[in-house]
Amino acid sequence: MKEIINVEMRTRQADPDKIGTDLLAVGLFSDVKGLDKLNAELNRNLDGAMERLITLGDFKGKEGTNAIIYSDSKIGAKRLMLVGLGEKKKATLDTVRKAAANAANKAVATNIPSVSLALHRAFGGRFDLSAMGRAMAEGAYFGGYRYDEYVTESEQPRLESLKVEVVDAEPAKTRELDAGVANGVIIGLAQSYARTLTNRPANVISPAELAATAKELTRNMKNLSCTVLDDEQLAAQGMGGLLAVGSGSGNKPRLIVLRYNPAGKTAISPRPRGGGTSATGAEAKLPKIALVGKAITFDSGGISIKPAADMDEMKLDKTGGIAVLSTMKALAELKPALNVLGIIPSAENLPSGTSYRPGDIITTYSGKTVEVLNTDAEGRMILCDALAYAVKQKCDIIIDIATLTGACMVALGTYMAGLFGNDEKLLKQLQRAAEESGEKVWPMPSTDEYAAEMKSKIADLKNIGSKWGGACTGAAFLRQFVGDAKWAHLDIAGVDIFKTATEYTAEGSSGFGVRLLTTYLMELASKGS
Repeated sequence: MKEIINVEMRTRQADPDKIGTDLLAVGLFSDVKGLDKLNAELNRNLDGAMERLITLGDFKGKEGTNAIIYSDSKIGAKRLMLVGLGEKKKATLDTVRKAAANAANKAVATNIPSVSLALHRAFGGRFDLSAMGRAMAEGAYFGGYRYDEYVTESEQPRLESLKVEVVDAEPAKTRELDAGVANGVIIGLAQSYARTLTNRPANVISPAELAATAKELTRNMKNLSCTVLDDEQLAAQGMGGLLAVGSGSGNKPRLIVLRYNPAGKTAISPRPRGGGTSATGAEAKLPKIALVGKAITFDSGGISIKPAADMDEMKLDKTGGIAVLSTMKALAELKPALNVLGIIPSAENLPSGTSYRPGDIITTYSGKTVEVLNTDAEGRMILCDALAYAVKQKCDIIIDIATLTGACMVALGTYMAGLFGNDEKLLKQLQRAAEESGEKVWPMPSTDEYAAEMKSKIADLKNIGSKWGGACTGAAFLRQFVGDAKWAHLDIAGVDIFKTATEYTAEGSSGFGVRLLTTYLMELASKGS
């Protein structure tokens, strides 16, 4: 396998007009007449080239567009890129992030090895400089990402690395930008890590291999530890849901439990029923938060098999679990004052003579029984064990993330994730984090009407409801396993993949959830929980 493009990010105090670089990227709004101070200076030095481009209508400042002007040594940069920011009245931090992604994506596509970003200058003082620095760093990693580990021959060579810098002439502003860039690099790298793991196929990433990857990740981290329960330990614990889903595959299921402890590395031991971890001192005063992620390394649907078309995309059914793993990676480097468990149930859902069947009744870790009506409703079967595990670990807040239902994609398309939960404050916090991170969510119900559909006549629950409101009934099923904890569920079906390349990034895994969850946790820590 070859290495993924190495994106290197930094800040630099320098005059954008004079800086030596392969590409200088500046932003322009579609609804702002005239040029701001920096762009006016660049335009003068380029003998009016920017204004001519705009006057001809070749560049209108629409979001997602760009245009390149060759400098002929009239400015320090070899090329000047105009990046469209859309309407200024609608601008958000995600506008900054997308603009940086647009510039990085174009640089990789055209083999430009170094990019200097002065995008923040167009916004004046509208946003905090640190926040813009973080957004530009996240965007640069997002746009510069390509997944081509297994491409051994290519007609068009690509960059081995992309060097990106945020530039400003003023020392004070450079320092503010740098604080944000430092955090954005950590989050951007974590999201790229998630995209790579999720893009890898099922013959490379099995539940056992994912567990080994998690173990390796934590090997040299003092504040992050990992414990893995194999199939024998899962059986001893009574995790019938996870075992049932994995029963048809030769790749046996795993429960991966990561613990982020700001005070230092603490091991997690498997606990018997009714057990829980204990904490002392300052750690005990912090809320315990569980992130629970569905990691089906391949989902054929089992005996209720899926159609063959696009089944290759079912390697992405591990997106939620890998988002949790990657968020834990980011936390270990950002070091917020929080206690966080990352719980990742992982299985491969295949049909065979040992598979679980429609009609089976499964006893889950919580003790609740579930009648299986469709083996392709497997995500909730593994999540219910993991959610119950989080409850037994005495977690105060539980957030699960999963490519759970096609119904959510029917409802919301490919633009945002469904957000469900039992606590209004938690839901509002996640909505704010979604707005800041650019990973959009939309609130949806999981109330008693939907829960009633999940009642079985021969068991406590059944694993599917009627044909209507499948995302809501799926969430209502999960709700039965969270006890009194504050709980939120993110159904990310539809936002887990770019089927085709966009102006901002390459096709394949989106790594959705890493920015959202990390932003939520950092905000929680900044407000003293």
